[in-house]
Amino acid sequence: MQTNLSEAARSLKRAEEAESILRACVHCGFCNATCPTYQLLGNELDGPRGRIYLIKQVLEGQPVTKKTQLHLDRCLSCRNCETTCPSGVRYHALLDIGRAEVERRTTRPMREHWLRAGLRHTVSRPNTFAALLGAGRAVRALLPGSLRDKIPAQAPKARPRPHARHARRVLMLEGCVQPSLAPNTNAAAARVLDRLGISVTPAPQAGCCGANEYHLNAQEAGLDRARHNIDAWWPAVEAGAEAIVISASGCGAFLKEYGDLLRFDQAYAEKARRVSALARDLVEVISAEPLDALRPAAGQRIAFHCPCTLQHAQRLGGAVEGVLARLGFGMTSITNAHLCCGSAGTYSLTQPEIARQLRDRKLDSLEADSPDAIVTANVGCQTHLNSAGRTQVVHWIELVDSLLKPE
Repeated sequence: MQTNLSEAARSLKRAEEAESILRACVHCGFCNATCPTYQLLGNELDGPRGRIYLIKQVLEGQPVTKKTQLHLDRCLSCRNCETTCPSGVRYHALLDIGRAEVERRTTRPMREHWLRAGLRHTVSRPNTFAALLGAGRAVRALLPGSLRDKIPAQAPKARPRPHARHARRVLMLEGCVQPSLAPNTNAAAARVLDRLGISVTPAPQAGCCGANEYHLNAQEAGLDRARHNIDAWWPAVEAGAEAIVISASGCGAFLKEYGDLLRFDQAYAEKARRVSALARDLVEVISAEPLDALRPAAGQRIAFHCPCTLQHAQRLGGAVEGVLARLGFGMTSITNAHLCCGSAGTYSLTQPEIARQLRDRKLDSLEADSPDAIVTANVGCQTHLNSAGRTQVVHWIELVDSLLKPE
């Protein structure tokens, strides 16, 4: 695509990257065919091609309007379009650049401003989030339905984790909301890894990956989270940790981009590259191991919701299904398995109506073949799908954990 960045845009740190991405787009429109919001809304500006054109206008110096901001806000950042694009356009990177510039050049209504600020300052802080979740659970019956549905009535429990006892050691990202919303996920991961001969080295100082703040246009705050995590892990990395394991695919996708996002930071660029190189989604680690410590499944049929951050961002579609199939689970067929469930980090709170429609469509597909269980690989998807009050959705590692042979 021919482009002519304004002088102001050329002064941006990522100007050259933005121009390169814009020039790579041939405006073919294949991306719209797999874009969830375009399929739902039918508006060209609510598809990747239209949003790329809006960002091009912004970077060429044209006025930024509320309409521009609205259509960029509606993007789920699911990256389905990147899987589809024949030209390899790095749409998500351009979207980050465009959103930051739009945010700089516009003001939001006060309600939107405070909602986003509240999400940045609570979701990213595990202790704060846990306290608010507990308070919300106490007054759950009094809350609006859209918020009440996102708060589990019962506080989930985590079974004990094994002590580190193996020569093989990995780090694990604990995350921000997962310790409160699904505490048994990482505990189950630690138990399964232990039985496969891999111990998890605790790193309690590492918390939120930074994606929440970064994608809410507090990009520097998100990068500060990344720097904090690098510092927390660095002693273990230097001591020879073989991987940083992530059980939430959204966090994994962001962690694998630390090296790219911090490439301009002289103090952290090399460390960030090394951390990203060590980042492994949980399924990447488990799929490479023999599974003799696990009993075969007893003929259960499973519907797997593959999060966008697993199949489109990390390009690991089919990996979890492969592990479950090795263990003897039958996998049901999912219509439109490539489409987003509508969770998308905090999207279900900032764009609740679109998120609800996408969630219900996804559950219709997952439930269509009457599976014995529905599993996923990301706490955000899990919580969002469960907010419908239909078939319970759990993390796939909890299913695997249930197959551990007695020692």
